[in-house]
Amino acid sequence: MSARPGKVFFVRFVWAVAAFVLATVMIGAGIAQRTIFQGPKTETTAISVEEQTPYLLIDGAVLNQMPGTQTLRAQTEGDIFASYGRTADMEAWLSDSTYTHVSLDDEGGLATTVVEPEVDATADPAVDAPSDDAAAGDAAGDATGGEDAAETTGRTPVGSDLWLDEYQQTDLLIAPLQLPEGMSVLVAADGTAPAPSKVTVSWPLQTSTPWAGPLIVAGGILMAVGVFLYILGIRHARRKRGPRRKGLPLPVTEPIDIAIDHDDDKGVISSSKPTRRAVSSGGGRRAFAVLPVVAVSALLFSGCSADAWPQLGSSPTPSPTATVIAPDGQQAPAVTKAQAERILTRIAATVADADAAMDGDLADTRLEGAALAARDTNYKLRGAIGDYPAPAPILAKPLEIILPQAYDDWPRSVIAVADDEESKTSSIMVLTQQDQWSAYKLSYVGSLEASTSLPDLAPAYIGAPQVEPDSPFLLLPPNEVAAAYADVVNKGEQSEYYDLFEADGDQLRASIAADRQRRLEEFNKTASSTGTLEFSSAAGVEAPFALQTVESGAIVAVNINEIDTVKPTNADAVIKVNDNRTVKTLAGVDQSQTGFATTFSDQVFFYVPGPGSNEKIRLLGYSSDILDAKIL
Repeated sequence: MSARPGKVFFVRFVWAVAAFVLATVMIGAGIAQRTIFQGPKTETTAISVEEQTPYLLIDGAVLNQMPGTQTLRAQTEGDIFASYGRTADMEAWLSDSTYTHVSLDDEGGLATTVVEPEVDATADPAVDAPSDDAAAGDAAGDATGGEDAAETTGRTPVGSDLWLDEYQQTDLLIAPLQLPEGMSVLVAADGTAPAPSKVTVSWPLQTSTPWAGPLIVAGGILMAVGVFLYILGIRHARRKRGPRRKGLPLPVTEPIDIAIDHDDDKGVISSSKPTRRAVSSGGGRRAFAVLPVVAVSALLFSGCSADAWPQLGSSPTPSPTATVIAPDGQQAPAVTKAQAERILTRIAATVADADAAMDGDLADTRLEGAALAARDTNYKLRGAIGDYPAPAPILAKPLEIILPQAYDDWPRSVIAVADDEESKTSSIMVLTQQDQWSAYKLSYVGSLEASTSLPDLAPAYIGAPQVEPDSPFLLLPPNEVAAAYADVVNKGEQSEYYDLFEADGDQLRASIAADRQRRLEEFNKTASSTGTLEFSSAAGVEAPFALQTVESGAIVAVNINEIDTVKPTNADAVIKVNDNRTVKTLAGVDQSQTGFATTFSDQVFFYVPGPGSNEKIRLLGYSSDILDAKIL
């Protein structure tokens, strides 16, 4: 029986050692999978360029050689620029420049080709020549419109409205990308200096180690089991040892440290300290034995990412969503929503600077058409009348709705709706880019009615085709809407077009009628016997613009002029405008024997349904500004 305790201890010790060894192997194997056996995490392709050119165009096929995200790295001294966008747009922007094109050859290798400018002898220079750079004030050294395409050099790519996004860094540029087919990347310095020659594209590799986590965790658990078995073996061995000499019971009144039994010739010395030391020593060993468990636990929770575990669960099934499919043959949308927000932000900033400086030339870089004409008049009035109000700012964010034109060529346009959270108002706008080198310009802008309900529109990633001005597939062709509405304003229910327009909710018509009545009453108080005041409306000089809606209707933007004409009825009478500083400033005189004509410009947005619809033409939004005043 005396050998039994040793045997139990031996068995438990053997199992503990085996657990330690197996745990070490499992933990080591798990760590090895995450370190020395893991392999490279990225695959890198270097792009070598033999002939230096100002631009380097990397085709989307090069970026998509391998799956996953792409990381572009370009290195050179000084500023480095990179942008991405649709390949067709990039090639159109580079069509008048020499550049290096990187693509894949038939064998899947990289092929670099120097592309020379396209020169079309039959092209109209006034149409095909590049205009100023997209970002006003950002493009130093832009090519002028009169230069031949082959002679155009030094155009900076920075700030072009054509890019979906762009990056700028110094000496080393690192751009994380995730571009689909049909996209390309443009790399340059400043458009004049050679493009960076040290360019690489890298992709992440699939380096998941699904059994690393389970091996490390299982090894840690097994090591804890080994520690537990070892402690049990030590404890069992101590308890089953043979009889040991014990001290006699100590009287309560004896000293704590040492007690001497005077009844025994040899006096037995005993102390409670050894017992306490034994307990303390045992606890110290247990604390020491727990240290490997703590170390393993720290190891378990360090560096074990999701790819260190097997994916046993099934992938989630996406819930079905409504899908809008583009019609066959429809072209790509002009911009993305993020691109439109960036463009509109640039427009708003430039126009705000122009408003502050009353600089019509600066406004001309981002405005055109009716929107620019209204700003020019405002600047003239503010320069002469100190307290004349500034125009309302251009709203940029948040951009609630965007309807880009689905068109691959130029000019291309966008209809956008932006909200102003402070004033609780919304603006609807038309932005147009005349060619691939031009900046987008705002041509129409109006305030949406508070209760306006917009028609169903195609999503931004599909876009909508432009409706031709003379299209017969609407209740009225876009080029007839302005004149028809002006006739309704002039004649009311007597107009032949009255039944085509929705009267309920038409605040523009109501405000025009109220303003005309008020002004006529004021005029008649003092000048009814010597003059006349007449009102009329007519289509403005700006061309209409229309984009198709989902239900075969269209959002149509038009320009309408309101003309107020005051004439004397007496040959000896004189029309004076001393109290009207606006007319006096614009006309340049304060009185006239022939009278004055004052013109207000309205930018108006309508929803025009298709010919088979039961709906009427509905006003969506508008803005009204004084345009001109002159002597008759």
